[in-house]
Amino acid sequence: MPPSGRRYSLLLYTHMLNRWWKSLLTLGLALTGLAAGLAWLPLNLPQYTFVWVQDWVLWVAGGAGGFAIFTALIMVTVRKSAYVQPYPTHLRLVTPFLRMNIAYRRIRQANSAEMGRLFPPRKKRVLGLHNSILRPLAKKTAIVLDMTGWPLPRAALKLFLSPYFFPDKSPRLALLVQDWMTFSADLETFRSAWQEGRRPTEKDPRLSLLANINQSRR
Repeated sequence: MPPSGRRYSLLLYTHMLNRWWKSLLTLGLALTGLAAGLAWLPLNLPQYTFVWVQDWVLWVAGGAGGFAIFTALIMVTVRKSAYVQPYPTHLRLVTPFLRMNIAYRRIRQANSAEMGRLFPPRKKRVLGLHNSILRPLAKKTAIVLDMTGWPLPRAALKLFLSPYFFPDKSPRLALLVQDWMTFSADLETFRSAWQEGRRPTEKDPRLSLLANINQSRR
């Protein structure tokens, strides 16, 4: 067996960050531009009357805009850094803020399911946020790990993972990757090798026969 399998990017993580970095960048540019304009225009165009804003308000607006731009750039950098990767004894799940190993002894089975079935559309949701997030992913297939228990407390996991990693309250984890069939095959190869290694070695019947002969001679 190789020391590890391929890395499979988590599409849900990328999808969520792609939704937010553009909005944050736009907000940051707008706040920074507004603060700069309100500070620069009265000084350079005294013949016109502009809204007077206190300096501390301009600094706060400019700082908030700069922070939003900085956060957006970080999101662009890390949006494809989340992945899962099979290892001989565990499955590793990595995000920029979480690195977690899921031991194969915890995994009962791994099934495939469409995201639209795992997270069906909701009729009532503020601004339709749930439906707008899941709509582009509804037809994509995820690998769902059915586990005996959580590797970490569920409350801790929800701090670092999107709600769309959790199909329900049971210990199941939905992993949406680009090539789910290859990932499933890769995962099962490592899990099967791990399970095979845990099985007790069967005794050679010839050794048992030889032991019986020796005992009878005594």
